[in-house]
Amino acid sequence: MKKTYFLPVAVMALGLATVFVSGCKKSAASGAAAPTVVNAVEVVQQDLPWDIEYPAQVAGSLEIQIRAQVGGILEARLYNEGEYVNEGKQLFQIDDKQYKVALEKAQGALAQAQAEERRTQRTYARMKKLRADNAVSQQDYDNAISAYDTAKANVQVAQAGVNDAQINLGYTKVTAPISGIAGKEAQSVGSLISAAGESGLLTTMVQIDPLYVNFSMPSRQFEKLAAGFMSGQIVLGSDDKQLLKPEEYRKLTASQAPVYVEAVLPNGSLYSEKGKIVFFDSSENTQTSSLAIKAEFANPKKSRALMPGQFVRVRLVGAIYKNAILIPSSAVLNSAQGKIAYVIDGNNMIVARPIQAEMQDDMYIVSDGLKAGEKVVSDGLIRLRPGMEVTAKMQTFMPKAEETAAPAATEGDVAKLEEAIESAESPDEQALPQDAAQAKEAAAADNAQTGK
Repeated sequence: MKKTYFLPVAVMALGLATVFVSGCKKSAASGAAAPTVVNAVEVVQQDLPWDIEYPAQVAGSLEIQIRAQVGGILEARLYNEGEYVNEGKQLFQIDDKQYKVALEKAQGALAQAQAEERRTQRTYARMKKLRADNAVSQQDYDNAISAYDTAKANVQVAQAGVNDAQINLGYTKVTAPISGIAGKEAQSVGSLISAAGESGLLTTMVQIDPLYVNFSMPSRQFEKLAAGFMSGQIVLGSDDKQLLKPEEYRKLTASQAPVYVEAVLPNGSLYSEKGKIVFFDSSENTQTSSLAIKAEFANPKKSRALMPGQFVRVRLVGAIYKNAILIPSSAVLNSAQGKIAYVIDGNNMIVARPIQAEMQDDMYIVSDGLKAGEKVVSDGLIRLRPGMEVTAKMQTFMPKAEETAAPAATEGDVAKLEEAIESAESPDEQALPQDAAQAKEAAAADNAQTGK
């Protein structure tokens, strides 16, 4: 009996095991075939401004040292340190006593020379008549001519001495050679200064209208800009290439220029005036692999929103990428082989596509490797592999339009501060006690005469 039931039971058990294993395999196969859901965007093609910012530093269009040209005791400082002064305003007064005496001596020497000239002229006139009558020898006549010529030359020498003394006396009034901001005094009132050496430096001045902003463009970007312009991929502000010739561009104001520069202040606002490029370096800086560029900004209100030495950022405005191919920065994987984008093909499979691209803001401008309308994975690239089947969840990719920032919010406050400074009654002028009144009277008379 036992042998009779063993075979059917064994067959039944084997059949159940086969069904169970088959069901497990089908379940596993069904789980592996589910495609991965990924975020994706379409590659966009549109015109895009060259919107790259560069660090820059502001400089005055003129930055000069004010030095004494004669020596002596510094009697007075006649300006407020840090204020805006007009060309011709007296800044310092140097003790002029010895130079007045020198001028008087020179004038006396000139008077003597003129008297001698008149005497020799009369002698020459008499000798000329006597010589006509053979009343004097030729030698005496020649001596009279020589004496007269010498006297005339001595008058010229004496006149030069007077001019030199007048110049030296004038140098005791140190005036502003330009209009601009006068800096901190380098020598205090009462100091003995000399025309030679460090003691001759009295202060510095900087001209703030116009202002220069110096920045550097990486050579690689400059090459791309130049190559794009030559190929037509990049348009520089105007279809009229005549305006981009140096001789024509220099004639234009910043508002007329097809390509101009904007200065972004530290608070993120824009400086109110546009800048015009006035200088491109002729050679590359081998240490930084960049080209030095200088832009000129008008400052008609003498505002201090931009100050020499200040660090700002600048934008080149007017360069446009035509039909640029754009993808978000998150859609690019940087690998040892270069930049890669994961393209989703018609079968919803991932294809690794090498690309050539430059980053601007939060997106890449693709020069090779992608076409408009293709679908690329927009994030999470690190967890994906080529050949994977995916389900694309399409996202909206909107490249940034050109932004226009508001004028600097601080300019009004700066203007008020400047007005308060300029209306002050020179509270920090300095002078030696015995010379204060005299120095102020001299400065007032000088300003009235020059109309400054």
